[in-house]
Amino acid sequence: MANVGPLDRILRFTLGAVLVAAPFLLAETFAPLGAWRFAVVAWGVVMLGTAVFRFCPAYTLLGIRTCPVVKS
Repeated sequence: MANVGPLDRILRFTLGAVLVAAPFLLAETFAPLGAWRFAVVAWGVVMLGTAVFRFCPAYTLLGIRTCPVVKS
């Protein structure tokens, strides 16, 4: 069941792509973070995954739903 709406999905995909690419493209900026830069990449991968699958486990726990309800 999807709980991530279209606008939320676009924002997650954009932010995820930036977080995955930034530590590699801006290595000098992220170098002081040390191993934390891998956490930034991991967060980006999670954001991309939730955008692709349109499901956010945290939304389920918090009872949030940003996608419109399909009425049959």
